[in-house]
Amino acid sequence: MNYKKMAEFSFILLVILFLGLYISQMTGYYEYTESKKTTLTEDAIERFEQDIAEGKEIDTTNYLQEQTDYNNAISSLGLKVSSWIEKGFNKAMNGLFNELSKAISNP
Repeated sequence: MNYKKMAEFSFILLVILFLGLYISQMTGYYEYTESKKTTLTEDAIERFEQDIAEGKEIDTTNYLQEQTDYNNAISSLGLKVSSWIEKGFNKAMNGLFNELSKAISNP
């Protein structure tokens, strides 16, 4: 087994993964999706305050926007493929690091 090529491949793979995570963090994708879940629209806030002033019973589901479900056969397939890739990647990385550990510990 050529350890130099394996080390180069590992380094390149880690750099690519880092860049992907860095770009997704810099674009604010995760923060945006989380903020959509936690913020109310101005209209919902006004209705909430009016209901409190009128003494109505408060139910949070009356003020939150319904989430549209975009699941279909293609997105389900995408999730399955993604899960399969994740499992394969985990096995490959575990095997890689086990081999590196063996190479380092055995002279």
